[in-house]
Amino acid sequence: MAYQLKLRGIGGIIIVDFIDMEREKNRDKVYHALVDAMASDKARTRISRISDLGLIEISRERVREDLLRSLSEPCRYCEGRGYTKSPTTVAYEIFREIRRIEPPVDSQRIVIGTHPTVAELLQDEERYGVEHLERECAAKIVIMSDNQLHLEQYDLVVI
Repeated sequence: MAYQLKLRGIGGIIIVDFIDMEREKNRDKVYHALVDAMASDKARTRISRISDLGLIEISRERVREDLLRSLSEPCRYCEGRGYTKSPTTVAYEIFREIRRIEPPVDSQRIVIGTHPTVAELLQDEERYGVEHLERECAAKIVIMSDNQLHLEQYDLVVI
């Protein structure tokens, strides 16, 4: 375990659960073995004794980026958030955006270019919302599927 902590550059508060560690003698052996293994660590480390529940707390200073961050880059799709918006969320964003724009007086159409999944949702489950917006804006809303767009991207053009 000490080797993995050093190898991966893991820092912060680390809790390790030693299941069924009932004998005090065995707890001491494990504790001293861990302290000896971490003695050569360049990062400042504090190790607590094993609790009655078999838990040990290690506080280790971060000295460099962890292995995952140093070998990877943020996702271009989710911008490093670790998740993307659902098609329904994107559809509602489109609705809000349409309500925000001031269409020219002579405009007759609003063209939405969006990912196929969102386009399908707008044409099916959210069709009532699209029809309501058409009445609200007094313009025809045209939904165009675009495979080149990411799920969270869309284009709005007022014609």
